[in-house]
Amino acid sequence: MSLKIAIGGDHAGFQYKKEITEFLKSKGVEVKDFGPFSDSSVDYPDFAHPVASAVESKESDFGILICGSGNGVNMTANKHKDIRAALCWTPELASLARQHNNANVLSLPARFIDLATAKACVENFITVPFEGGRHANRVEKIGHC
Repeated sequence: MSLKIAIGGDHAGFQYKKEITEFLKSKGVEVKDFGPFSDSSVDYPDFAHPVASAVESKESDFGILICGSGNGVNMTANKHKDIRAALCWTPELASLARQHNNANVLSLPARFIDLATAKACVENFITVPFEGGRHANRVEKIGHC
């Protein structure tokens, strides 16, 4: 079974989205690109919501969202009940988001990290497993409000 990733963002994340999509495809990952498809100015929620919905419905295993700061797409994705989006700017944060928080959407700040760091974050996010154990009970409490 192939890993399925939903990806999207905004105009500030467009170039990184293209590069990360190719990076994932080179690893045999199936990628569904929700846009945008150019660097023309767009509204990030128009792309973050479909990515989050694809993960929430289990159409995709993980989501990757990329905008200038990462904040807008992260906030938007986290409005979805079963989404645990994590804003990460180092590979270590991406690993911890998976290990301790069972994050299912990675948000990246394209204007604040270089492409190599973004790819390393993606690599860790899709390969590092959730540890469960003492973290499972904490994660279970996230969606209860």
